[in-house]
Amino acid sequence: MSLQTWWVFVLMTFVVSATPGPNMLLVLSMSARHGLRSAIATMLGCMTALLAMMSISAAGLGALLQVFPAVFDALRLAGAAYLVYLGVKCWRAPVQDQAVDAVPLATPAVRTSALYRQGMLVAASNPKAILFAVAFFPQFINPEAAKAVQFGILLLTFSVIEVSWYFIYALSGNRLATYLQRASVLRVFNRLTGSAFIGFAAVMATVRE
Repeated sequence: MSLQTWWVFVLMTFVVSATPGPNMLLVLSMSARHGLRSAIATMLGCMTALLAMMSISAAGLGALLQVFPAVFDALRLAGAAYLVYLGVKCWRAPVQDQAVDAVPLATPAVRTSALYRQGMLVAASNPKAILFAVAFFPQFINPEAAKAVQFGILLLTFSVIEVSWYFIYALSGNRLATYLQRASVLRVFNRLTGSAFIGFAAVMATVRE
């Protein structure tokens, strides 16, 4: 892999990661509702799923999705259904003044393990992430060079860029927390994020490989 190829990967990954999607919305929402620590647990879940998908793709198993498109469709529809579930949870979340922490998205106790699992589920069923891992990522690996080294470089590069954007979204969400202490504002935020999740679900349901 040449330096020029690496820079192309950096640029493309930067744009893809910066684009708002289910992962970024989930991180922003968690940070706004429950603080940066909860957002970090969600980030870890998202990254676990993304890195696992890229590792599977690098091992050549990602080709299964191209041979068996029904697998992709099943993941896509499952992801859409889960986003609808999250959207409805946001819409129906109770609100009260000065009690932002009382409004859960994942579980009433906002357990770290639950946030981690939620991040994994959203990322693992995100068609954009699946296509990135299966179709985009392998194109930058030169089959005539050491694959393990190239894979390590690309994986590290992706991780740094993706996590950086996660923190940008998380810090933005954290700044919203002060405004969300008012029940009326929190209710609007819940419905906007809920609608966004449902909107992403609609897009997912119509995506084709």
